[in-house]
Amino acid sequence: MTCLPDVNVWIALTIGEHIHHAAAAHWFESAMNDTIAFCRVTQMSFLRLLTNNRVMAGDVLTAAQAWEMLERFRRDDRVTFLPEPLDIEGRWRKPAAPHKIGANFWTDTYLAAFSEAAECTLITFDRRFKKHKRLRLEILRPASRAD
Repeated sequence: MTCLPDVNVWIALTIGEHIHHAAAAHWFESAMNDTIAFCRVTQMSFLRLLTNNRVMAGDVLTAAQAWEMLERFRRDDRVTFLPEPLDIEGRWRKPAAPHKIGANFWTDTYLAAFSEAAECTLITFDRRFKKHKRLRLEILRPASRAD
């Protein structure tokens, strides 16, 4: 199976102190026989968030450090980069039409369309992806505070 983690999963995997780190790490470790992919949007979002002081607080990374974090994942034989599918724009426009615009609207509809076109399973913590009915989706359950 090919998995396309949302950026929220990549960030949780990267930051040991992240509230969802344990759940993301458990998923990543259990995906031993899967291909785990970045696409351009998740790659850019990953780099952008690691270098954003509001997200990273005192642990903001330089651009070089962010690239190194990306390369650490890419050294894992399961991790790859998927190019944009040829028919992505039509797939992206179609599901966007009936939905209201909101926070992360364009990125989320793009990831849903990309995942469908590339025949991937989208891995995320974001329950809003349930509205995309044809999407192969795995919503990770955050670990409870008692875990």
